[in-house]
Amino acid sequence: MGVKEKYMDQNAEILKKAISGSLKIVEQDREKEIISRRFGLKGSKETLEQIGETLSITRERVRQLEKAILIRLQISAEDNQIPELAQAEKILVRNLTEMGRVAKLDALAAKVYGKTASAAEQNGIYFIATFAKNLTVIEENDRYYSAIGIAEYGDTAVIRSKVDEIVSVISKNKAPITLEELDSKLDYEHPDHIKAIASISKSLATLGGVWGLAKWPSVNPKNIRDKIYVILESKKEPMHFSEIAKEIKESNFKRKNVTVQAIHNELIKDPRFVLIGRGIYALDSWGYKKGTISDIITSILEKSDKPLSKEEIVKQVLKTRKVKETTILLNLQNKKLFKKIDKNSYTKA
Repeated sequence: MGVKEKYMDQNAEILKKAISGSLKIVEQDREKEIISRRFGLKGSKETLEQIGETLSITRERVRQLEKAILIRLQISAEDNQIPELAQAEKILVRNLTEMGRVAKLDALAAKVYGKTASAAEQNGIYFIATFAKNLTVIEENDRYYSAIGIAEYGDTAVIRSKVDEIVSVISKNKAPITLEELDSKLDYEHPDHIKAIASISKSLATLGGVWGLAKWPSVNPKNIRDKIYVILESKKEPMHFSEIAKEIKESNFKRKNVTVQAIHNELIKDPRFVLIGRGIYALDSWGYKKGTISDIITSILEKSDKPLSKEEIVKQVLKTRKVKETTILLNLQNKKLFKKIDKNSYTKA
């Protein structure tokens, strides 16, 4: 066993003892069962209704008992009556300090255990943090992930207000923003603290080093088209559809195992993507327009207040299409569309 594995096993043993030591404060077996089921110390958490049905008591009675047990545990923790708890707190505080003072429960558990933690392992940490005097818990709801913070950094309300502040700044920015840019708009000691707070929000997402609202495809692409857009936007240059497929497969996207044909099909359907050469696509926001080479030449001549030389026409077409120069010149020979003024100049027919 390596040093790291041994260290993680020690963490696991200390947390296990802290949980069992805390449960010793709960004297009645029924109360121990309630708190164990409610926090999911053996796996899945159970609702008040589920526990009430199992123990043949009302939902309200379960709630009352849970509240009384937690108050008893908080008092015992403050009076240092749970000797195993101090060492467990020290482990969690140390890891939280390294993670930015606050962290999502699953991320903290993974760091403490050195692996993806099971539901019971995560729930055990949350249970300890609920009454430990040096820790703060953020309960999961529609806006926030389940998280743990260092108590001196702020209580639940303070941490949630910090999350909301970051969401507000990003929302007002109306575009994805880096941690460094966020740092210039906020008052934090280090960008890592902003990252830690932002990671708790269900309203935010991050991709490629930038943060944005979870509803923005640029940071939270949910379908193939969005992923194509993110790849092209990040590369800042036209790409062949096979190259786009390769980039998606090598990305950090969720569900990135897509076929080249699926990528090509989506490129054809979405108006944001413009075919500018054989299998080569660009974003329309870059100034590229759909249409044939003749359509592009027509548009160029319509915008000009004078005839243009074939060199100038070729130059402008190549800004929006990746084609051979001879292809452009062949299209210029269409007398129904284009009129040759002299040896080298053209206008619309």
